[in-house]
Amino acid sequence: MADPAYERVLCVKNEVLVYKIPPRPSNRGYRADEWKLESPDWTGRLRVVSKGKELLIKLEDRNSGELFAQCPVDSYPGIAVESVMDSSRYFVIRIKDESGRSAFIGIGFHDRADSFDLNVSIQDHFKWLKQEAEEEKNASTVETGPKLDLGFKEGQTIKLNLGTKKGDGSKLRKPVAGASGFGLLPPPPGGSKLPPPVSGLAVTIPQQPVTFHSSPAQPQAIDLLLDIGSSELVPNAQKPPVTQNPPDLWGDFTSASGSQTASSNNSGGDWVQF
Repeated sequence: MADPAYERVLCVKNEVLVYKIPPRPSNRGYRADEWKLESPDWTGRLRVVSKGKELLIKLEDRNSGELFAQCPVDSYPGIAVESVMDSSRYFVIRIKDESGRSAFIGIGFHDRADSFDLNVSIQDHFKWLKQEAEEEKNASTVETGPKLDLGFKEGQTIKLNLGTKKGDGSKLRKPVAGASGFGLLPPPPGGSKLPPPVSGLAVTIPQQPVTFHSSPAQPQAIDLLLDIGSSELVPNAQKPPVTQNPPDLWGDFTSASGSQTASSNNSGGDWVQF
């Protein structure tokens, strides 16, 4: 609810026409054609002001702002503001002074939109009052209603279901003891094991002298590394006896150096000695 000392201006019209009207002839209502519309009795400014729940229509001087008359509106539609029967631009309002005396005067506007704005501003104020009354009624109903006790009783517990299921594999596996920070899994049970290596075995490679064959008519490029240890070039070469200790792989070059002198003497000067 607004502060009663605070004024809210709901509507302002800079030109309003004020007429002295004759008494109502019957209960049928007022008619504006019975007034002297061409010669208004007063012309000034109209303001619709609200103070809390109170609504006032103020007629003020256009230049100085001096109050000419005011109309307290207690309900709408009501006796405080009435529309005439023959026009929508004219109204009959009830003005009151500080002593409480009242009188009825006629007001009107040149433009029909100004009279429409006056109607809307008065209706909006009373709609707001109705809404405030409903909210206060609902608030009082809630306060007087039974209150719910949502506190825990003595010995009462509560169980929370976090939505996890057993056996869904969401649990993390424990790291293997002795693993170096990577969480390696142990070997599967019942797996096959490789036999341990047999100690004391030595691989023997037969030694053969390197023999080179050359053909003066058709010289060919011979890969020396592929001929080392091969027995296909000399079919009648005798294989040395197998020894227990592994031979020196580079010994073929030293053994071949001695025989190369003899072969070079027989084959001529085409070969270079190592």
